[in-house]
Amino acid sequence: MLFPEITPAQKRANFRAALKSGKLLQMPGSWSPLASMAIEKAGFDGVYISGSVLSNDLGYPDIGLTSLTEVAQRGRQIARTTKLPTIIDIDTGFGEPMSATRTVQEMIEMGLAGCHIEDQINPKRCGHLDGKSLVSRDEASRKVAAAAKGKKLDENFLLIARTDARASEGLDAAIDRAKAYIDAGADCIFTEALENEKEFETFRKAVSVPLLANMTEFGKGRLFTYEELSNLGYNIVIYPVTTFRLAMGATVEGLAEIKAKGTQEGLLGKMQTRKDLYALTRYDEYNSFDQNIFNFTLK
Repeated sequence: MLFPEITPAQKRANFRAALKSGKLLQMPGSWSPLASMAIEKAGFDGVYISGSVLSNDLGYPDIGLTSLTEVAQRGRQIARTTKLPTIIDIDTGFGEPMSATRTVQEMIEMGLAGCHIEDQINPKRCGHLDGKSLVSRDEASRKVAAAAKGKKLDENFLLIARTDARASEGLDAAIDRAKAYIDAGADCIFTEALENEKEFETFRKAVSVPLLANMTEFGKGRLFTYEELSNLGYNIVIYPVTTFRLAMGATVEGLAEIKAKGTQEGLLGKMQTRKDLYALTRYDEYNSFDQNIFNFTLK
């Protein structure tokens, strides 16, 4: 009840098995423990934690201002509320190669099932913005190799290498980097900001390991459907900021209406009801648990 009846190690093993199934795994972004519970209840395959969302939720732009401690602790909070595997964005690894090793170890200890590390220069920026700067392929490969060393705690932990090279160096360079990162120990590749179906197809043909597709709104390319990505042979699709944007959009709209009308009465139909919130948080189970403990009378 207080924790899912499945260990983080079991989640990681289940995730590895699911990756071998041939099914495209859908992993919406979660920005809170409660959102993770809603993702599981909706029937998705896993949970994704965006570094951009964690930064934005703290009031910062996505430029690498969060710390390892902040990300690790928030990752634990979000991952622990669901039986689903959770993967997390560790940006550039919070330092040099040795820090990347420690970061992976921390994420394993915090109950995550996988993470992705990128090849941007810190301070980094959103992958769908122009003007990104990358470290060299060799330097990025050394950091991936160091991150892979952290997996000794659990080899089922999925190390995903992200490359932002498509925008600044071209598709061929992005593929070349991906192959180097696989040689360095990456289990999966995340290529940011591919622009069309042909590029997705070309990347799939060039790389043999599992591939992650990022379906973020307002980005470089269009939003592909589940069927399209499945037919292209991708293994994981993330919707990193969708739930956060939905929540913030509704919040801003609601605040404007309260300010204008002096009441939230007109917003009730857009809200999650008390009944649905209590069902999601399993209020009845906690109540029954409490009554079973305090079922005696002191004399």
